[in-house]
Amino acid sequence: MKEIDQLREQIDRVDASIVELIKERMQYVHRVGEIKAVTGSALFVPERESEQREKLAKLNDGALPEEALLSIYRQIISCGYLLEGGLRVGYLGPEGTWSHQAALARFGESVTLLPFSSFSHLFDAAEREEVNFAVIPIENNTAGFVTQTMDLLMSSSSLRLCAQTMQSVKNCLLANCERAKIRTIYSHPQVLGQCRLWLQQNFPNAEQISTASTAAAAKLARAETDKGAAALGSRLVGKLCGLEVQEDNIQDNAANTTRFAVVGKQLTRPTGKDRTTVCFGVPHVPGSLADALLLFKKHGINIYCIDSRPARNVSWEYLFYMDVEGHETAEPLRGCLDELRRSCPMLKVLGSYPEL
Repeated sequence: MKEIDQLREQIDRVDASIVELIKERMQYVHRVGEIKAVTGSALFVPERESEQREKLAKLNDGALPEEALLSIYRQIISCGYLLEGGLRVGYLGPEGTWSHQAALARFGESVTLLPFSSFSHLFDAAEREEVNFAVIPIENNTAGFVTQTMDLLMSSSSLRLCAQTMQSVKNCLLANCERAKIRTIYSHPQVLGQCRLWLQQNFPNAEQISTASTAAAAKLARAETDKGAAALGSRLVGKLCGLEVQEDNIQDNAANTTRFAVVGKQLTRPTGKDRTTVCFGVPHVPGSLADALLLFKKHGINIYCIDSRPARNVSWEYLFYMDVEGHETAEPLRGCLDELRRSCPMLKVLGSYPEL
């Protein structure tokens, strides 16, 4: 016991040093905030955070679990936002949705998180600067691009992708009625898509109804318990809405992950490890898409993913969404995009942002 007491004394000594160092750090952060207020500089600088993450990984040198260390620093950085003037971040609500959890993971608990009832309302708030940033899902590794958010981003005149975060998605069957009595299953369409095979195997006769969010689905499931209603969503949303978790991890892909983007009006600087999302149309002639893609090969640029969507203003015409390696203002991507603009009737860069 004497040795434990001695070790605890050493822990207390280290804790006191940590607190003093955090206080010193926050003094510098506060001064940075004052300078930013005078110069009109952005509070959230994702490229700076990407650099910090790399430095922390090198300092850590594998001694601590990287995600645990980054989680600690996420809260320290979040406190810094508060000292620099505060951030307002919107997400698809209500509380408990995967968007809410992604916003917490990206910005921490010291920012003001505001829920919105729909993506269109969220985008409108970001356009009118009621929020500094919006956190939106843009792609799932099982269900692909989230078409609603990509369409809204395409139609926005000023919003851009400026950062990303990965959210591990573990869906649950949530219900207060007996499993055998389930007749209706509510959830967001992306979640229904992520659990498609599981639903076919376990509830082939249940009606699947799409909702605006998993939280909305959970509320309906609770209200309609006597009608055999259930919902698919997270443990957190089930707890918040008073539903029991009847089965966990029901997604078809055990590594189910959704890529969330931070949307705002600011531009990011190149970091050397960046990703750019573009949308373009090609002439309606044979080989035009192949010619466009060959430009990326010519410039040695990796294409991460590509998807097509119907053009909203012309029937039977299509737009192509693509994620590529690099930053729009840095070579070789800058030169490639210049060539692509000359050959395509439409090209819009939806944003460049750090890969990390």
